[in-house]
Amino acid sequence: MAEKRRIKLTVNGVEMEGEAEPRTLLVHFIRDTLGLTGTHIGCDTGHCGCCTIIMNGVSVKSCMVLAYQAEGADILTIEGLAKDGKLHPIQEAFWENHGLQCGYCTPGQIMSAYFLLSRNPKPTEEEIRRGLEGNYCRCTGYVNIIKSVKAAAEKMSK
Repeated sequence: MAEKRRIKLTVNGVEMEGEAEPRTLLVHFIRDTLGLTGTHIGCDTGHCGCCTIIMNGVSVKSCMVLAYQAEGADILTIEGLAKDGKLHPIQEAFWENHGLQCGYCTPGQIMSAYFLLSRNPKPTEEEIRRGLEGNYCRCTGYVNIIKSVKAAAEKMSK
């Protein structure tokens, strides 16, 4: 068994730390060590997007990052979007526009939408589709996910 390393980082605005073996994936560190289970584990190969988070201002698939690579990082997870018990406009839009069915891919979809809308507040449908590439949904067919992101853009522009 490899020696564990101490990792300090900021998650959702809160300084946190924990120990992990050098081979520990960031998604497992977030869920198992920090106890933030909103970030889902899908494929562990970077294909499905369920584990998407924002790390140092960039959208990343946390199953493709080792926990120790996040030392000192600023991370935003799905839990960090809601404020004072109120859903983020993107979360509201997914709820109101039925952008989820089973909900498994939803955290990754929402975090990818967050990243897209932070860079492009008024995306076209094509830009939304490109912004969500790499996030698989096996339930919805994406129609309501696209509709949800459009609605979120509208909510956020007010």
